[in-house]
Amino acid sequence: MLEKTFNPQDAEPKIAKKWEELGLFAAQPQSNKPPFCIVIPPPNVTGVLHMGHALNYSMQDLLCRYKRLKGFDVLWQPGLDHAGIATQIVVERVLAKDGISRHDLGREKFVERVWQWKEESGGQIVKQLKALGASADWSRERFTMDEGLSKAVRKVFVKMYKDGLIYKDKRLVNWDSKLQTAVSDLEVIQKETVGKMWYMNYPVEGMADTFITVATTRPETFFGDTAVAVSAEDERYKHLIGKNVVLPIINRPIPIIADEHADPEKGTGAVKITPAHDFNDFEVGKRHNLEMINILDVHAKLNENVPVDFQGLTTMEARALVLKKIEELGLLVKIEDNPMTIPYGDRTGVVIEPYLTDQWFVDTTEIGRQALEAVEQGKVNVYPENMKNTYYEWMRNLQPWCISRQLWWGHQVPVWYGPDGEIFCEETEELAKQEAKKHYGKEVSLRRDTDVLDTWFSSGLWAFSTLGWPDAESIYLKKYYPTSVLVTAFDIIFFWVARMMMMSLYNMKEIPFKDICFHGLVRDEKGQKMSKSKNNGIDPLEMIRKYGADALRMSLLVQAGSGRDVLIGDSRVEAYRNFTTKIWNAARFAEMNGATVAKDFDPAKVKLPLNAWVITKLSEAEKTISKAIDTYSINEASQSIYHFIWGTFCDWYLEMSKPIFYGDNEAAKIETRSTMAYIFEKMITLLHPFMPFITEELWADTGKRDNMLMASIWPDLAAFEDNEASSKIDWAIELIGSVRSLRAEMGISASAKISLKIQDADEKQKQLIQSLTDVIHFMAKIESIEFVNEHVKGSVSTVYDGIIIMIPLDGLIDVAKEKERLNKEMDNLKGFIERSKAQLANEAFVSKAPEKVINERKKALTEAGENLTKLQEAYKRLADL
Repeated sequence: MLEKTFNPQDAEPKIAKKWEELGLFAAQPQSNKPPFCIVIPPPNVTGVLHMGHALNYSMQDLLCRYKRLKGFDVLWQPGLDHAGIATQIVVERVLAKDGISRHDLGREKFVERVWQWKEESGGQIVKQLKALGASADWSRERFTMDEGLSKAVRKVFVKMYKDGLIYKDKRLVNWDSKLQTAVSDLEVIQKETVGKMWYMNYPVEGMADTFITVATTRPETFFGDTAVAVSAEDERYKHLIGKNVVLPIINRPIPIIADEHADPEKGTGAVKITPAHDFNDFEVGKRHNLEMINILDVHAKLNENVPVDFQGLTTMEARALVLKKIEELGLLVKIEDNPMTIPYGDRTGVVIEPYLTDQWFVDTTEIGRQALEAVEQGKVNVYPENMKNTYYEWMRNLQPWCISRQLWWGHQVPVWYGPDGEIFCEETEELAKQEAKKHYGKEVSLRRDTDVLDTWFSSGLWAFSTLGWPDAESIYLKKYYPTSVLVTAFDIIFFWVARMMMMSLYNMKEIPFKDICFHGLVRDEKGQKMSKSKNNGIDPLEMIRKYGADALRMSLLVQAGSGRDVLIGDSRVEAYRNFTTKIWNAARFAEMNGATVAKDFDPAKVKLPLNAWVITKLSEAEKTISKAIDTYSINEASQSIYHFIWGTFCDWYLEMSKPIFYGDNEAAKIETRSTMAYIFEKMITLLHPFMPFITEELWADTGKRDNMLMASIWPDLAAFEDNEASSKIDWAIELIGSVRSLRAEMGISASAKISLKIQDADEKQKQLIQSLTDVIHFMAKIESIEFVNEHVKGSVSTVYDGIIIMIPLDGLIDVAKEKERLNKEMDNLKGFIERSKAQLANEAFVSKAPEKVINERKKALTEAGENLTKLQEAYKRLADL
C-alpha cells in the first residue's frame, strides 16, 4: 500500500545510493550496444552547485537516462577542473588565517598544501550533483591535474610547440595586479559607471599656437602615448599627417598618423595611441610599427618609464597629478561626464589593466580555420541553429590565445631554459637535459619556466584526455570518441567549445562531439541576473531540501529550449512539487481501484474506446517526446510528458474511468484496471529521465519487478494505436469542455446538476453521445440529455461541431443577479483597458519603462480584451432569454 504522500527528502538519498551500489551508472565498453557519450563540463574543484549547474546537469542526465532506456551503452564521463586561480585563492585564504603566505612556504610546499586541501575539502559539488540525481559514471571520475590528464597536457603542449603553434611573445593581456597574473576574459567583470572624459591639447611640433585636441578617460597613461591617430579623410587634420605633436610634461615628440581606428564622427576625431595599455591601440601600434612603452609595473603602479615624480604612484594618484600639471600648462580644454564600463577581476575586485608582458600563446589561425569549417560543413550539428552565427563570429575574428598564467597551482609549462636563454620544450626534465646536452655538447644547468597553463588549455583536451588518450589502445577512446553531444551554456562558446574543437581537431584529426546543445542562463523570476548585490540568488540545494530534486529538475527542464534564458523561483519549483503530488495521488487512485495488469492483457485488444484512447494518446506523447529529445528541444519534451500526465491521464482518463469503476460491468472494470496499470507503468518510464526519483519509487511500489526502472526499456506503443476510438473520446472531451465553458460563463454552480438539450445532431453524433452517456453525464455534471428539434425557451446555448448545446436556466441561476455581476465585471475590465491604453500611449512611460514591463502590460491588455468579449457574449445570451 502506497504511503499517503511522497517524501523526497527520505526517498531520494536511498534511491540514489541503490542506483550507484548496483552499478547502474557504469558504462559497458565490452557490450555490443551502440555508444552514447557525454563528457561533463568539469565544474571547479572549489565549486558549489548553483542554478546554472542544476540546469546543465539536469539536461545531460535526462539525455543519458533516455539513451539507456533506448538501449544505448551510455558513458557520462564526470570530472573536476583544477581551477587554477580559484583554487589558489581559496588555499591562500586558508593559509592567511594562520598568518602564512604562499611565499613563506615556497612553490613546492604550497602546491603540496593545495593537493591536501583538494583531498580534504575539494569536490563538494560531486556530492551535490548526486543529490540532483546525476547518473554519471562516478567510478571513472577524472581531475584535470591527475597523472593521466597531466601527461596529455604535456604531450599536446610539446607537440604544438614543435609544430610552431605555441610560441612566446610580448603582447597585451588582461592583468590582475593583485594576483599578478594574466587572466582570461571570462575572469573579467565589466561594470558600468559614469566616469569623466578629459579633453587635452597636444601642441603640434614646429607650428606655434597649433594643437590637436585628444579626448581620454585615462590621462595617466599618456606617458605611454607613441602616436596620435586621425582619419585620412578628415579635412581638419589631413595637412598634419606625418608631422609630430609634443607630449606635454615630458616634451617627447610623437607622430601624427592616419588610421581607420580614428572616427571623424566621434569625439574630436583625433585619438591618442597608447599601444602598451589599450587593446585597440596595440593593433594600431602593430600596423604602424610604433614603439610600445609600458608605464606600469606588476602592481599596476607607474614604473621607471615615467618622470621620477610619478614613479611608484597608483594610477589614480598619477591621474590627479597629470591633470594638475596639464591644467597648469593651460592645455586642459574641458571635462565631460562619460558613461563607460571598467573591467574588474571577478575574484579580486581590482581594476584589470591591459598590460604588455611576455606570455605563451597559441597561434589559432590554422586550427581555428579547421574548427570553423567543421561546423560550416555540417560535421558538427548545432542546436539551436542560430547559435552557429555566434560561433562563426568568434571563429572568424580569432586572436592569439594567451595560455600562460603567473600562478603556482596548475600545469607548469614544460619548458626549460639554458644558460643563454635557449628554449628546450620536452615532456620531462630528463628529456630536456638530453636535448640541452646535444645542443651545448655538455651537461648544463637548466631553469624551468615558472608559468602555469591557462585552465582552459587542459579543459580543451577534455573530450579525449578523459577517455584515456594518449593511450591509443584505450577501449574507452576507441568506443566513445568522438563523443555524442556537448551540453553547455552559450556564454562559454569561445572559452570552452571553440577550444575543444580546435584542440581535438588538431590532436585527434576528428571532431570532439557530433552535436552541440546550447542552453540559456538561469535568471530569477523577474528575468534578472542572479547576483550577490541584488540578493536574488537561489540555492538549488535549498530548493531540493524544500521541494525535492524532481521538482527542481522539472521546473528547469520545462523551460530548457532554443537557448532561451530560464527563469526560476520558489513559486515555479513549488508548482512542480505539486506535479509530483498529482502523480503520487494518481498512483494511489489506481491502487485503490485495483489497477493491476492481468496476465493475459493485450493492449492491442482493448474494447472500450476510453482505454483505446488513452493508449493512443500515450503513443502520440511518446513520439513527441522522443523526437523532441533527439533534437534537444528539451522544453517541448518536458511539456509533452507534463501535459499528458496532468491533463490526459489525471484530469481526463482517471476521471472518465470512475463511472466504469462505479458501474456493474465487470469485464469493463477488468479491462480498465489492466489498461490503467499498463499506462501508468509506461507513463512513469517516459517520465523517468525528467523526474528519476519519484518514478523509481513508484516503479518499486506499484508492482513486482526484477529490475530498477532506470535499467528497463523505453516503451514503443505505435502498434497499439486506435485512431477511430481515440477520435470518439476526443470528440466527447470537446463536447464536455463546451458544456463546462457554458456553465462557467453563466455562473452555474459546479455542483449543480443540469439537463442538456441538444439540437441538430445527426445520427452518428447521437449514437456517439448515447454510447458515452455515462462518461458525459459524470464529467459535465449532467442529469439528463434530450435531443430536440427546436430552441428551448429560457435556455442559453453554444455550438460545437454543428450541434446546438442548450442549458435551460430555470432554477439554476438568478438571471437578474447574474446580469448585474457580468455588468460589474465588464465595467472593471473596460476601466483597466482604458487605463492600460492610455499608459501605453504615454511616451514618457514607454521611454522609461523596461521592455519586460511594456510587454507584460501589452499581454495583460490583450487578455483583458479577450475576457471582455467572453463576458459580453455571456451577457448577450442572458439578454436574449
